[in-house]
Amino acid sequence: MLSILKNKLNFSLTRFSVIISVLTFLLFHFPFYTFVFKNHEIHGFGDIAFITSLMIAMLVANFFTVYLIFYLSLYFGKALFAITFIISATSVYFINAYGIIIDESMVGNVLNTNYQESSSFISIKLLLFVLLMGVIPAIFIIKAKIQMPTFKRFLATISLTLLFLIVMIFVNSTNWLWIDRNSKTLGGLTMPWSYSVNLSLFYVHKSQKNKKEILLPDATITDTSKAVVVLVIGESSRMANYSLYGYDKNTNPLLSKTPNVHAFKATSCGTYTIAGVKCILEYKNTSKLYEILPNYLYRNGADVIWRTTNSGEPPLHIKKYETKQQLTDECKGENCQYDEVLLTNLKEDILNCKKNKVLVILHTSTSHGPLYSQRYPPRFATFLPVCNSVELADCSHQELLNAYDNTIVYTDYLLHQVIEDLQQLKGYKSSMIFVSDHGESLGEKNLYMHGLPLSMAPKEQYEIPFIVWDSDSSEHLKPSPDTVLTQHNVFHSVLHFLGFKSPIYDESMNIFK
Repeated sequence: MLSILKNKLNFSLTRFSVIISVLTFLLFHFPFYTFVFKNHEIHGFGDIAFITSLMIAMLVANFFTVYLIFYLSLYFGKALFAITFIISATSVYFINAYGIIIDESMVGNVLNTNYQESSSFISIKLLLFVLLMGVIPAIFIIKAKIQMPTFKRFLATISLTLLFLIVMIFVNSTNWLWIDRNSKTLGGLTMPWSYSVNLSLFYVHKSQKNKKEILLPDATITDTSKAVVVLVIGESSRMANYSLYGYDKNTNPLLSKTPNVHAFKATSCGTYTIAGVKCILEYKNTSKLYEILPNYLYRNGADVIWRTTNSGEPPLHIKKYETKQQLTDECKGENCQYDEVLLTNLKEDILNCKKNKVLVILHTSTSHGPLYSQRYPPRFATFLPVCNSVELADCSHQELLNAYDNTIVYTDYLLHQVIEDLQQLKGYKSSMIFVSDHGESLGEKNLYMHGLPLSMAPKEQYEIPFIVWDSDSSEHLKPSPDTVLTQHNVFHSVLHFLGFKSPIYDESMNIFK
């Protein structure tokens, strides 16, 4: 029996490469062809021939890669493709479950995810998915006995395969424009190329970025009055679910009754945390790493405090940086596991600052999915029932909305607490600015969470709240309620409010009169 089983696992390299190519095609390319069928209109035989040739080309390209790599190194090939099947299974699960695309920005988002965030995605369905589509095929790859061809046969096979691919490319020349127009999405749905190519691109581009941030021109403080700005960076907070913007559920019971609160429409310049936070802190939209707001103000004479329950910020060069773990040691009460921990001794820390100009940044994680229901204390479960599953598509749309809306109610409470702390500061001119890093999809168009390329992202992923409070009731804000702000308004508005004069200051980007 054992000998029969061993014989069944004996393959020529050609046959083995065909099997792996077909398995890759069948297991991991359903999202790819779903996109193709939805976005390429079929009017006749030519369109059917194009889609058919696309399938054949993918099978042949996979065969070419497997055949070449295994011939060059049998052991490396086994290890590589065993890992590839597990990663591909995981990737396809997230594509199916949340509607994401594995492009370069998503790769960066994944690499930036901490353990707490990543562990919240683990479910029985994910484990079964990876076991059946990843681990079992990986075991087959490791156990397979592969007979290598002669060099002459290898050269003939690889040449004919490559020639066939070239012919297929030119046969479909009339569809090059469509492929080019959709190349980013198609590339993000093609396994294993999506994550392997984009992982390489991520590290290439990362190495090309400025290793040291580009310093901005020096700034000067124009007055000696005491002023403080608390900048609250929201996480996955979309404008559509704030009653301050007309949402039909009362998700802002406290802020709606607080004097001097102004809610502006805004858009993010990214749909993931790294891009969003960078945009909030930089003075203009650029791919370069210029000195960000907290570093700039700290270098030019302000006290800066950064508190975070999140990650993904650009390099910080300040003295007082506090993580959730550090703040928890000082926090008292039952809600220290939530974002309320960021408010621990906040007023006292501001009063202990030695400089007259103070910037506090609170980087929250309040609306981060998929387990929205675990982001707020039980007493903030205002809307019921809620979704308690990481499989968001398994919940009803109302349950999902309720869980998410409760995170907005909790955000409303946190912002109100910040305002109350600032109101108790005697002798300070103070302001609170809340802006989210990006928005969130909650099942619209079968999309969940965030991370789609901005060019194709729905408005739910980039329309964000921009909420401002200031201590001076006579202080008027420049933008009209219909004005759509950007995340870059933050940099120049904070500079103005704290009384900094700088050559890079842009008055048109300042919201304060």
